[in-house]
Amino acid sequence: MTTRPSAAEGDSFRREAFPPTVDSAVTARAAESIELAALLHRCGRADQEAFAELYDRTCARVFGLVLRVLHDPGYAEETTQEVYLQIWRMASTFDPAKGSAVTWLMTLAHRRAVDRVRAEQAHTQREVAYGIRVLGNEFDEVTEEVERRFEQQAVLAGLATLTETQREAISLAYYGGRTYAEVATYLDVGLPTVKSRIRDGLTRLKKSLGVT
Repeated sequence: MTTRPSAAEGDSFRREAFPPTVDSAVTARAAESIELAALLHRCGRADQEAFAELYDRTCARVFGLVLRVLHDPGYAEETTQEVYLQIWRMASTFDPAKGSAVTWLMTLAHRRAVDRVRAEQAHTQREVAYGIRVLGNEFDEVTEEVERRFEQQAVLAGLATLTETQREAISLAYYGGRTYAEVATYLDVGLPTVKSRIRDGLTRLKKSLGVT
């Protein structure tokens, strides 16, 4: 004959076989939400003790969320501090009718972290753009210098193909800054002779440089 358990024994069996973990967790979260909402309400009235307690109870979760967004512990710590400064300033705006205290806190944290990411990206883009401009300018300057030196070398090579009198006349006129008359006086030759030497020398120089 099978003996049926008593009502008390049945309740005890059900509690052991099916512990009310889900209900307990829900109840705990509800209680925490009420407590955090109360702390936020007190923070809105500049209660520093309430803020300290709120920080102690939520900072690990806020930091964890921020770190997942930023992937950098240093930035995450700085951003978490910024989040709590924002919480302190905006605590009076919290409305429990629109959501739980934890949701409100985590929403602020996520937005702040995303803003930090965007700020860092913008900063990086500005640095890259600046680098491109600077390097581009430096590249242009280097290119101009190289071209200038090549031109100098080409001119020197071209001058080497001239006669000594042509080279002397051109050097005095174009590198020495003298007029044709001054060159003629300096060389003690007639002005037509100087003009002829310079004209013929420039013609040969243009040919050697490939200038038409």
